[in-house]
Amino acid sequence: MSTDHPARSGRQQRQQRQQRQQRQQQRQSQSQTRRLPLSGTARVVSRCRDFTERALADWGWTPESGGRAERTEDVLLLVSELVTNACLHAGGPTELVLRHTPDRLRIELSDPSPDLPRRRPRAVSQPGGHGLIVLDRLSLKWGAEPVDGGKVVWAEITPPR
Repeated sequence: MSTDHPARSGRQQRQQRQQRQQRQQQRQSQSQTRRLPLSGTARVVSRCRDFTERALADWGWTPESGGRAERTEDVLLLVSELVTNACLHAGGPTELVLRHTPDRLRIELSDPSPDLPRRRPRAVSQPGGHGLIVLDRLSLKWGAEPVDGGKVVWAEITPPR
């Protein structure tokens, strides 16, 4: 003989579904996105860094403690490298998107070139060639995705604890 009453089972399923929906809504409300449309290459690196610094401050990534300051600098360096690469290899960025959740920051940079990033041989006598190495070292993961009108190069990093 079963001890589960059909009405109770249905009620429990509804409650569980409501709890899942509430958790999902809570995660979405904790997620924040900032967008900066871009054009050209003049002062674009500093504009993106300033935009990112303001967003990080709004999200509590203030540099008052050592770990937060270090993490903020890592993010600003990632942004600088992504933007610089877009200027050098893709005609300049078209949009910077920052997606912040409690456990991750995703930096996305769009540009008009369909060519995905690839490592180039470094010439010791010439500057440059470090952008993708910096992405590898500072981010949890990074990648690039073709989109209509170009590509998006992205990097993810954990927030300071």
